[in-house]
Amino acid sequence: MTSCLDAPATVTSELYRSVFRRYAAGVVVITADAGAGPVGFTATSLASISLSPPLVSFALSTSASSWPTISATGSVVINFLDAGQHELADRFATSGINRFAAPTRWSRLASGEPILDDAAGLLCGRIEHRYPVGDHHLVVARVTAGASRHHTPLVYHAGAYSTVSQLQSA
Repeated sequence: MTSCLDAPATVTSELYRSVFRRYAAGVVVITADAGAGPVGFTATSLASISLSPPLVSFALSTSASSWPTISATGSVVINFLDAGQHELADRFATSGINRFAAPTRWSRLASGEPILDDAAGLLCGRIEHRYPVGDHHLVVARVTAGASRHHTPLVYHAGAYSTVSQLQSA
């Protein structure tokens, strides 16, 4: 491989996807409501970016059905999923359905944000920045509250949901 600075831009979308399929990532469902009803989507792009102040980021395609709400709302809830919640992750990754219909169990915080009742943990965040980046927006939120219980996290690796222990034994 030549220097990254000298190499021509020849990375195809197939190569890019292939490399990231081998990268294990935690799975969350991000929920919000800008006044027109709840939206939510499965994400593997969540990153902790600062402890002081507590900031997280995630990326969302500008063509995603949830983008209009995320572009207009002031807050989001990040719902962390347990290893046994792959069906919930699939549901919030599916387009064209009412993701909040049964069997999804959800409620609202006192401030109105939708949360998944069975989430293993959650972080509430106030959106501070939305940066257009390629075909996505990078969203930065300041964490304002949270809750967690002991759980085995759901991860996404090689095109499938898994657990950390399954990855270690492979």
